[in-house]
Amino acid sequence: MTDLRALTQRFATDGRLQAILLRPLRGAPALSVEAVEALAGHGLAGDRSAAGAGSGPGGGKRQVTLIQAEHLALIALWSRHGEIDPAALRRNLVVAGINLVAARSPFADRPLRLRLGADVVLELTGPCDPCSRMEEALGSGGYNAMRGHGGMTARVISGGRLQRGDEARPSRSAA
Repeated sequence: MTDLRALTQRFATDGRLQAILLRPLRGAPALSVEAVEALAGHGLAGDRSAAGAGSGPGGGKRQVTLIQAEHLALIALWSRHGEIDPAALRRNLVVAGINLVAARSPFADRPLRLRLGADVVLELTGPCDPCSRMEEALGSGGYNAMRGHGGMTARVISGGRLQRGDEARPSRSAA
């Protein structure tokens, strides 16, 4: 029988970065970009979180937000939309093909990291719960449509260039 700690390190496939979104100012529309620089200890260049309180080495747990591409269809269904524009949900990165929740290790002695492209390494820090603004974005019931499917928060461990289409793979290595 395989140890549970070992099982949490195994993934059947790698994923892909489907979209990159920046939120330059609080309340301003999110902007879709093809590429961005991830800044170690801060977030994404051009995103308001990168300059916010708690950024910096070892700082904030919410330097980057991610959402599971496969969850967009569920959120659309539960909020009575044909489809959802990820920009309306205000998450930075849309990742497909891997389970983001599973990319956060439940064991302190077996940390997992998410490697994006050649250089960027993220540490997933917890769930990204929806806020009341989802009622505005998705209509009545939008908040509840996103509960449990709001994505994950992360800190940038190693910075570098991110590009739409980059591979996303969980890794036990530190960087």
